[in-house]
Amino acid sequence: MTFEEFVEARLQALLRYAVMLTGDPHTAQDLVQETMIRAQLKWWRIAAADMPERYVKRMITNAYVDLHRGSWLRRVALRGVEVDTGVPEPDHADGHAERDQMWLWLGRLPRQQRAALVLRYYEGLTDGEIAEVMRCPVGTVRSWISRALATLRTSVAPTVTADGGAKP
Repeated sequence: MTFEEFVEARLQALLRYAVMLTGDPHTAQDLVQETMIRAQLKWWRIAAADMPERYVKRMITNAYVDLHRGSWLRRVALRGVEVDTGVPEPDHADGHAERDQMWLWLGRLPRQQRAALVLRYYEGLTDGEIAEVMRCPVGTVRSWISRALATLRTSVAPTVTADGGAKP
């Protein structure tokens, strides 16, 4: 497979993956563009790999984790990514509010934890495959996912008010 054939076949999927990692379509486009430039320069090595797409996703994941930790990224409103859950939403505004809230919660996670969650729940990879993509031990992957889910649970769980009622 040539580089051009790979890009034609997989670019949109790689962009969707990057959007899930970054939460911002513009940052995702920049990330994929930079990665594809690097991939083209060493395509001979990538094409020789068993799974070139996984190799490129690893490059995107590493580039995402290595992004400069400038404060501007934390202030970006994470919006605009549609994820089809197959469940009809009763109110359009409620759906947007819930999605925006989830993006905010995901945006607060450390990069490795967020990347591990995206690889597990969006890409459907196993712990071993995630460890391969992120170049870390399987135990570290499990720890990142466990910590990320624990953080999300505490963010999502309603707090109990003094009068016994629940406050979201």
